[in-house]
Amino acid sequence: MAKRTTAVHFAVLSLDPSATAPLYRQLYFAIREAILAGQLQPSARLPSTRALAKDLGLSRNTTVAAYEQLLAEGYLDGRIGAGSYVSKVLPEALLQARRASKTSADHQTVAPKLSQRGAMLARLQSQRGSSPKAFSLGLPELARFPFEDWARLLARRWRRPPRDFLAGVDPIGYRPLREALADYLGAARAVTCDPEQILIVSGAQQALDLVARALIDPGDTVWVEEPGFNGTWNALLAAGATLTPVPLDKEGIDIEIGRKLAADARLICVSPSHQYPLGITMTLKRRLELLDWASDTDAFVLEDDYDSEYRYAGRPLAAMQGLDKEGRIIYIGSFSKVMFPGLRIGYMVMPKALIEPFRAIRRLLDSHPSSVAQAALADFIAEGYLTSHIRRMRALYAERQKILLNAVESTLGDRIQLARDDAGMHLVGYLPTATDDTALSRRAEAFDVVVPPLSAFYRGMAQQKGLLFGYAGVPDQEIGRAVTRLAAAFMDD
Repeated sequence: MAKRTTAVHFAVLSLDPSATAPLYRQLYFAIREAILAGQLQPSARLPSTRALAKDLGLSRNTTVAAYEQLLAEGYLDGRIGAGSYVSKVLPEALLQARRASKTSADHQTVAPKLSQRGAMLARLQSQRGSSPKAFSLGLPELARFPFEDWARLLARRWRRPPRDFLAGVDPIGYRPLREALADYLGAARAVTCDPEQILIVSGAQQALDLVARALIDPGDTVWVEEPGFNGTWNALLAAGATLTPVPLDKEGIDIEIGRKLAADARLICVSPSHQYPLGITMTLKRRLELLDWASDTDAFVLEDDYDSEYRYAGRPLAAMQGLDKEGRIIYIGSFSKVMFPGLRIGYMVMPKALIEPFRAIRRLLDSHPSSVAQAALADFIAEGYLTSHIRRMRALYAERQKILLNAVESTLGDRIQLARDDAGMHLVGYLPTATDDTALSRRAEAFDVVVPPLSAFYRGMAQQKGLLFGYAGVPDQEIGRAVTRLAAAFMDD
């Protein structure tokens, strides 16, 4: 018995009468592509030229011309009027073309040619991450966040969202959120600002990028702390800045050395309340010296206030921004550490002279973060949830720091010097300068422990060696177990 075949219908084909190619060529290419793509299998029967012409609203001459071309090139078997079928054996050249097409789609053989800036950005590495392992940096306690309250605030805002939530808000952010932030920062951080000076961004990293775009031309000199946060370095390098690493002393960034290294700095990047990663607090004397230097040289100061809410001895220290009388300081912060990293909302407080330029640049990038998330966050702050959560986490993190200190002292003894810190979410464990802290960090990963090496936070030769322990997001019972696993990595040292 002859094998039964099923007619294939082409009513879904889309042909364009206004196109340059004639309709019969468009039809020919469409059927050929279906055969090569395997949508039409060998021996599949095609509709008659008359039926296809009727389905597509074409003249029969058009379908006949297309079929004749396919027959002539070996895509079809049979003859018009007696039935047309997809050839059982396609021409060898067509099979090779199909294989070549599949290879190029599945395996890219030609390296992409990036711009010089794109190639540089692709090479930049980040120490940031949100791995839940002990002792990942920057990861807050997530299990104790008041998600029920947060979900209720979100639901309230989603239930009947006003039109401007759906159409978009001001590029500098939702006004009630900026008002709530101005009140919060004034009370908690002694930041002097009004809501118009606050710009809402998608995290502190975007704030860094905005500052670099707005204030830095290729070749401009920028002071950065040595050691310091490579997220800041990367944003500045992407803008073409020339970075000048300035060392720290016990009072903070060393301005005298900075002057000798680069007296023409356009921007000075500091974390004065709790320096990252060493935890140094810049003294009032040094802060005033820095502001005087910025005034004398017409420079701006970028103040990164990344975790100052977590101070365990006395009240959190006032931000340096409150000392600024000339509009020199750009203050940035985020909710990644006081709430959760996935929120992706941060903020910057701008000098008034920079409001309009930053608004325009912000509009060019991505307009604004989620309107509804901003509204819920405004409620979260205004109704007291944020300060209550920070107060609970401050007590929890202080206890976890004690647990970590005791575990390291009892398990590792004098192999590493872990010093107490009055603030923050991580501790630095110092090692002898001859130690290869990078190799030790890699060995720790084999024991499922994340302790980044201190030397990775230097742009030049590392003056100190050590490991960083992020303890805030590590459950109490896991801290001791992780330190025990880390001790095994030291055994190979």
